[in-house]
Amino acid sequence: MSQDPEPEPEPDALAERERAVLALERRGFSGPGAKERAIREELGLAPVRYYQLLNALLDDPRALAHDPVTVNRLRRLRETRRGER
Repeated sequence: MSQDPEPEPEPDALAERERAVLALERRGFSGPGAKERAIREELGLAPVRYYQLLNALLDDPRALAHDPVTVNRLRRLRETRRGER
């Protein structure tokens, strides 16, 4: 029996880690530290690295195409925070 090879990802598709970052951002977290704990445990990333990746994703048109609601919400938050400086 031969197994079918894994399908090649589309060139414009997000990588698995990028999709996981956006999925984590869609979730709600209760209590202080819950999100940072999930970042470390589920993604194996330091929170600082996670937020670097997330910030880059907000400027990536592929991320907008993948999850427009989350990306637009986070872009609005980012712009609000930039305006407060």
